[in-house]
Amino acid sequence: MNENSKLYEDLDRILVTREEISLKVQELGERITRDYEGRSPVLICILKGACVFFTDLVRAIDLPLTMDFMAISSYGSATKTSGVVRLLKDLDEPILGRDVIIVEDIVDSGVTLNFLRQVLIQRGAASLKIAALLDKPARRKIKDLKVDYVCFDIPDAFVVGYGLDYDQRYRNLPDIGVLSPAIYEKP
Repeated sequence: MNENSKLYEDLDRILVTREEISLKVQELGERITRDYEGRSPVLICILKGACVFFTDLVRAIDLPLTMDFMAISSYGSATKTSGVVRLLKDLDEPILGRDVIIVEDIVDSGVTLNFLRQVLIQRGAASLKIAALLDKPARRKIKDLKVDYVCFDIPDAFVVGYGLDYDQRYRNLPDIGVLSPAIYEKP
């Protein structure tokens, strides 16, 4: 997909290029490989947004690992969290005694991720770490939420692409861009 594609017309600018993403994901995979040497972690993809990042990340990790998926929501089709977290799809396998890495697309307010972290700790994870493609610390409501692995810290902007969406669109952009407010501030 080239930058003349119709999907790019709705962006104010590209924030992170596909080349920058690829490099950071590879570096993160190598770091996780070192940190978990001799272990077999379970990586949990938070659907739908993290799926693109997740598939690239697991291929960059040189360890025996397992994968599982969860879907949670506090946004719906809004651009800001409602603060009410709903579990839409639960894990298929138990995590009792397992080393768990939650793989998230973006950490924003931290409300959803904090909820998920508490749920997984209660289920008996031996260890729990968080890997995120993007971290937006300016919007954090849960101040003590620790994100262990981050590819990019970003400013307070509404971003799409590489799995991130607005109203289920733009996930297939290979770059991460700032969505034009004219798209989501329609009357």
